[in-house]
Amino acid sequence: MKKTIYTLIALALLSNMKLQAQELISITKTEVLGRVSENNTSIKISEEEFKQARADYRQTNAVFLPNITASHTGIATTNPLMAFGSKLNQEILTQNDFNPALLNDPSQIENYATRLEIQQPLINLDGLYQRKAAKSKMEAMALKTERTEDFLAFEVEKAYMQLQLAYKAVDVLEKALEAANANKKIADNSFKQGYLQRADVLNVEVRVTEVQNQLQMAKSNVQNASNYLSFLMNDDINVVYKPSDDLSVTTISLEDQTVSENRSDIKAMQLASNAYEAMNKADKMAFLPRLNAFGSYELYDDQIFQADANGYLFGAQLSWDIFQGSKRFGKAQKSKAEFEKSKLEYEQYVSQSNLELNRAKRTFLDAENKLKLTTKALEQSEESLRIRTNRFKEGLEKTSDILLAETQYAQKQLEYYQTIFEYNYAQAYLQFLTKE
Repeated sequence: MKKTIYTLIALALLSNMKLQAQELISITKTEVLGRVSENNTSIKISEEEFKQARADYRQTNAVFLPNITASHTGIATTNPLMAFGSKLNQEILTQNDFNPALLNDPSQIENYATRLEIQQPLINLDGLYQRKAAKSKMEAMALKTERTEDFLAFEVEKAYMQLQLAYKAVDVLEKALEAANANKKIADNSFKQGYLQRADVLNVEVRVTEVQNQLQMAKSNVQNASNYLSFLMNDDINVVYKPSDDLSVTTISLEDQTVSENRSDIKAMQLASNAYEAMNKADKMAFLPRLNAFGSYELYDDQIFQADANGYLFGAQLSWDIFQGSKRFGKAQKSKAEFEKSKLEYEQYVSQSNLELNRAKRTFLDAENKLKLTTKALEQSEESLRIRTNRFKEGLEKTSDILLAETQYAQKQLEYYQTIFEYNYAQAYLQFLTKE
């Protein structure tokens, strides 16, 4: 038994030395929220996803803006048609060039062409709906980023409360250990005077060992909670944080709390459905003809980067893909199914959110009732311990009774703080579910 006690004491001392070696930093919840907002990796990932969606939307500007290209081409040819055309473009044809012998067997000619081309979409209805779909997707990603920030704010609330709870457990168990050690001294003195048996002293030593073990686990929970906060803030994982704010009961107004359709994640689901609808319309519009304008300005010479001759061309084209082997029919049917699926997913998501809200409300009411009971139980156990401790000091109480009273008081304290955590967490979760 003594060997076990010494081992646990050594572990506790080792844990304290480790905590002292690590940097202990006091931090407020507001500071945590600020650092999470700036440094959290999930937020950064969500922001990059929004930038991708925004880039996709900007690509659809091609529906309105022209496509402009410039090129410079050099050729050398003896092809009769190409040779005649090159001379014609260079505006150097002479009467002699119409000689049939020269037309059929021309000498090598060099031609350098500088070309500036422009293509301007006029009517592309499928492209307009694709642009609309891309815009809905971009807006949905913006709302997803917003909901990610809301979720992480909720996670900070929970993680910070877990850190507060861990420190409360350490405080409770340190006081319980002090009381257990004090009772052990009394038991040792009573044993020496012959008032107690050895079995009673061993029971007290077992109690001391139990509290030391619980205290060690509580200190490990402090490190675990600190590590999670560090993860959320994308900070040094070896830092041990101490909450500046105390764990206490917070109360907010929860009347008429409902899931709003304006909640960012629900709006994002609706926008995603709108995007699928727009893509379905785009696939249908692909059956219609397209109207595009085009034009070019060309410079020709037999010397590189020269321009003794020039010409231009412009016009418009109405094109219509009449049949593509039923490919477009299948694509339109697929996008229609995706749209219908997105509507069902939206309805299911809203239904699940309402289900979760109702469950969270019941959880909050249970936590509220439990808080009242644990508060009363804590008061009763504290008074019971006070009476039994006084009687034990006077030799009027059995060792087993005082140990039971100490154990119950420590348990009620831990249960009380755990209930505060559950009560505050239930409120925070309700706020998260009903946030617009």
